Amino acid sequence: MPSKRRRISAFVKILLSLTLACGVIVAGAYYVLTTIEPIDSEPEVEPGCRLELSDGKYDMEVAQAVNAATVGGVAFSRNLPEEAVTVAYATVWQESTFYNLEYGDRDSLGLFQQRPSQEWGEPDQILDPVASSASFYDELTEVQGWQELPVYEAAQAVQRSADGFAYDQHEGLSERMAEVFTGARGPAVTCWFDSEGLSAMREAGSDTEDAHAEMARVFGTDPTALPEVQGHETGDLGWAMAIWAVAHADEYGLHTVTYDGQRWHASDGGPDTAQWTEAPETDGRLLLK
Repeated sequence: MPSKRRRISAFVKILLSLTLACGVIVAGAYYVLTTIEPIDSEPEVEPGCRLELSDGKYDMEVAQAVNAATVGGVAFSRNLPEEAVTVAYATVWQESTFYNLEYGDRDSLGLFQQRPSQEWGEPDQILDPVASSASFYDELTEVQGWQELPVYEAAQAVQRSADGFAYDQHEGLSERMAEVFTGARGPAVTCWFDSEGLSAMREAGSDTEDAHAEMARVFGTDPTALPEVQGHETGDLGWAMAIWAVAHADEYGLHTVTYDGQRWHASDGGPDTAQWTEAPETDGRLLLK
């Protein structure tokens, strides 16, 4: 039989081994707790915009909403009916999904994938959403009876694409979007940003002067002329401008947009907290801060 001393020695070794193992586990746990960032149970909200369409909500990326607001706004400068915006939107959905692309098939560029070689202008002009939208509308109005044509035929008459029927798939959504961005549905667009972007906006401050200048270029009317200037065939100019300002809030550091008894606040809290709320009347003026 092993002696009592040997049994005690074996027990001590086992005890020491367990103690060392526990020490390693504790040290490892301490390292993890002190060096690894905890998992955030509520991940950062991605920036975006939400449209209140006639048949429900529809989300877009901020860049897409920015371009949609501009394409729709340029129609006001031509005093074109809402149907023209529908045709333009169906075209842009098919050509670029509302991203201002710096590439395309052969030398195609921009929202409408217009080609310098086809006399749509210089590359920098085509990549300017205001100029490219104006060029599209100018060509559309040259199409005889365009308003009586199906949307895809009107778009194809301008674009002369390889597959003109492809525009047809975007007609329904484009019609509902046109109602929103031409102001027919009032405060029907809200946008939100991440916390880093919102902090940068607050630090930079709002540039309302440049925002007004760009809106005048887009809409053909200075927003300070409201409410005297109204009655556009395209839609409600004041609400279209207010929606444009919301979509471009990040670019111009706009914290609030106020119009017709409603106010939008820039937020990083997601779509459920970045809504329009009641505000004092502004006598038909659009206020940006």
